[in-house]
Amino acid sequence: LQLVESGGGSVQPGGSLRLSCEASESIVSRYAIGWFRQAPGKEREPVSCSSSTGDTIYYAPSVKGRFTIGRDDAKKMIYLQMNSLKPADTAVYFCAAKPISYSGVYFNDPNVYSYWGQGTQVTVSS
Repeated sequence: LQLVESGGGSVQPGGSLRLSCEASESIVSRYAIGWFRQAPGKEREPVSCSSSTGDTIYYAPSVKGRFTIGRDDAKKMIYLQMNSLKPADTAVYFCAAKPISYSGVYFNDPNVYSYWGQGTQVTVSS
């Protein structure tokens, strides 16, 4: 499985961005997915994670209500819609996938994910 992110960039506080992650194969019911981010000097942290079918979703408290994870299984795409962005959201954002054969469970520990994209920079600054 290969993952390729896109959609990062620079935006002013309060702005919006949508990150995309294209998978090289179908992920529905086969992979739990997640978006993570890493700011300079900090550990990689979970942003939003989803079960293999999208029936269970996690949001970090810092982004809940502002970010939305989505997917288009036909297009093999994973999305992260980010609204009301703050300077604290500045980081490199990664999508990740973990092989799994059942649904209903998400994983917010980055260490359990097997596949990672290359990352895309998001900068929120005035």
